Amino acid sequence: MPLEVGRKAPDFELPLKPGEAPLRLSDYRGDRAVVILFFPLAFSPVCTEEVIEVVNGYREWTDLEAEVIGISVDSPFVTEKFADECGATFPILSDFNRTATRAYDVLCTDYCGLTDVANRAAFVVDRDGAIVYSWMSEDPTVLPNFSALKAALRDAASAMA
Repeated sequence: MPLEVGRKAPDFELPLKPGEAPLRLSDYRGDRAVVILFFPLAFSPVCTEEVIEVVNGYREWTDLEAEVIGISVDSPFVTEKFADECGATFPILSDFNRTATRAYDVLCTDYCGLTDVANRAAFVVDRDGAIVYSWMSEDPTVLPNFSALKAALRDAASAMA
């Protein structure tokens, strides 16, 4: 089961690009809400569809004063290439060592015969670092409900106003 609503979101420190300083969730605390999207594997059809969906509607996310962060267990070389090919203007991070995947309790032990990839999951973390939305699917073909994620962002913003 993924982490529950109301819990403090675990901080993570993950690479965006090989050789660059890692990005931390806490970098956004107090500034904006964060949508965290865990996905099994870069370049798979459904993962590509998910990222393209966010890319195509990215302005909606920024209008909601949120940052979107994608996380995959692929290497930082792969996530960098995936982000470039999808035209992602938001960070897609490598969790190659599975630290964030384990911390958010979304590790999948059997994905079509592969072990230790992320289940498809989505979290909304408010500006104070609390999880206000939590979802995970053990079916890798199911995309997050983007409307529900945006509603959670709106509700979080209203609660902080």
